Amino acid sequence: MTDLRRLFDDLVGLEIAVWDAVDGRLRRECGLPLGQFMPMRVMAGTPGCRVLDVSVQLRITVGAASKVVDRVEAAGRCVRQPNPEDRRSSLLVLTPAGVAALAAADVVFERELARLLGGVLSPAGLARFAGTLGKVRAAL
Repeated sequence: MTDLRRLFDDLVGLEIAVWDAVDGRLRRECGLPLGQFMPMRVMAGTPGCRVLDVSVQLRITVGAASKVVDRVEAAGRCVRQPNPEDRRSSLLVLTPAGVAALAAADVVFERELARLLGGVLSPAGLARFAGTLGKVRAAL
C-alpha cells in the first residue's frame, strides 16, 4: 500500500518548490509575482470575470480573491467596471499594461515550467503525471 503521508509530503513539497521557483523567476524577469499572475490569467480567460470567478478558479476565499485583485488593480494591471447584470459585483478587465505584463510573464512562466518539469519527465511521463494530477484534483 502507498504511504499516503509520504505522498502528501511529496505533493505539498512539490507545490511549494514549483511555486517558489516560478514566483522568483517572474519577479526577477517581469516584476510580477505569481500571486498576481494567476488571477490575471483568470481575468484574461474568463469573459465577464468577477472576483467570485477568481475565487472559484484559484480555490481561494472570496476575501482573498478580492485582496489580490486590489493588488493587481493598484499596480495598474486591471480595472473594475460596473457589472450591467448585477450591481452588487464588478467586472474585472485587464488594462493594456496588464495585457502586456501578462503576455510577457506567460512566456517566462512556460519556460520555467519546462525547465522545472520538462527536464525531469519525458513528454509521455509528463502527460501521464498531468493526467493523474488532473484526475485526483477533479475528484476533490
